[in-house]
Amino acid sequence: MTMWLAVLVAALACTSLKQIGYLVPARWLEGVRTARTTDLLTVAMLGALVAVQTVGSGMSIVVDARLAGLAAAGVLLSVRAPFLVVVIAAAVVAGVLRALGFAA
Repeated sequence: MTMWLAVLVAALACTSLKQIGYLVPARWLEGVRTARTTDLLTVAMLGALVAVQTVGSGMSIVVDARLAGLAAAGVLLSVRAPFLVVVIAAAVVAGVLRALGFAA
């Protein structure tokens, strides 16, 4: 299987799954428990993605400048800084630490 064939199969599978989702009866999704679970699932998936991208490197855990950047972003988010400021500050903190040799 070539790479392009794998990409096309994955795209077709995702599109099919999305179309199947439209066939789910609306009353199944209107419940309070279902809505709350859906909201929490989104947050959990985003948190897992951030964690894996921050401390993951292949099959190992790496503590480097990315973790300090995430910590800086967390502090700024807790004081309700604008999102653009949070992103720039996290990038600057990680960049400075990498420049100082704290990268893995």
